[in-house]
Amino acid sequence: MTTHFRTALKVGALTVAAVLATGCASTNMQTAVEQAQATAERAARDAAAAQTTAAEAQRTANEARQLASGAQSTANQALSAANASQACCDATNEKVDRMFRDRMSK
Repeated sequence: MTTHFRTALKVGALTVAAVLATGCASTNMQTAVEQAQATAERAARDAAAAQTTAAEAQRTANEARQLASGAQSTANQALSAANASQACCDATNEKVDRMFRDRMSK
């Protein structure tokens, strides 16, 4: 962002220096100053646009981070429920196996 502005200022300064060195009339100098000012204004607009784009990108990244956090929380809950179900299934299988062994030993 500031690189554009610095470049514009350098171009403007070089233009003014060139006009002064050649000894042109004040009309040419005024034109050069106006061109340098226009270049600087364009650079400032470009920098503002880039800053706006960066802010929008940051907002989008923050929203994505929040969505990812919510998805992770849901996944953690699902894993916990799956683990609880597996434990229940294992306990039920153990009871059935024990009942079968008890029946077979009689």
